[in-house]
Amino acid sequence: MSGWFFSAMEATWPPARRWQVGPFALRDGAGGGKRVSAATAEGAWDDAALDAAEAAMDAPLFLIRPGEEALDAALAARGHALVDPVIAYAAPVARLQGDLPFLTAFPHWPPLAAAAALWAEGGIGPERLAVMDRVTGPKAAILGRIDDRPAGMAFVACADGATGREAMVHAVEVDPAQRRKGLGGHLLRAAANWAAETGAERLSLVVTKRNDAARALYDRLGMEPVAAYHYRARR
Repeated sequence: MSGWFFSAMEATWPPARRWQVGPFALRDGAGGGKRVSAATAEGAWDDAALDAAEAAMDAPLFLIRPGEEALDAALAARGHALVDPVIAYAAPVARLQGDLPFLTAFPHWPPLAAAAALWAEGGIGPERLAVMDRVTGPKAAILGRIDDRPAGMAFVACADGATGREAMVHAVEVDPAQRRKGLGGHLLRAAANWAAETGAERLSLVVTKRNDAARALYDRLGMEPVAAYHYRARR
């Protein structure tokens, strides 16, 4: 059901390297975060295969998708802690499109210096910018402004899959002093407008379950949960 989402997530936020150890796909994120560094099961596995995958990673980390309860339980039994439960939201691009006040939010690539600085202030540094650089499909940085000053950022990229062209938003960051002023919605609307121009029909993103404010925004915009996952990391 959610296979399209996980394919789009990897294409629009790709690891530096991906390789197989038996039935497990391993990833080197080169410092780009858990999403590009976690292993996933791509076929039937057993304890020996799990041993080999763990041994191949300096810091074992697994991404657990819906339907992988057996793997989740096996990792828990081996002492892997549950980390960062995540919910994926999606909506038709047309539902999210809309007019924006002039220069409230606009797409560009490569990121302007002001954009990179905003991301850096939110902890999105060179390693994550390198993830964006690795994307081979259409992509854009969205710079949001309040009172004619840079105040927020998002990254959006597209990937072609079996269900059509998918757009996905990553690295949403709003200056803490400028939150609750509607900029998050402007960033997503600008991303949807850009995605429509590239031919994408659906836009998705991920958010941690504990981020109630962001989830409330996505609900208000008409986005709906389409998938969930979490990580298991060695304690």
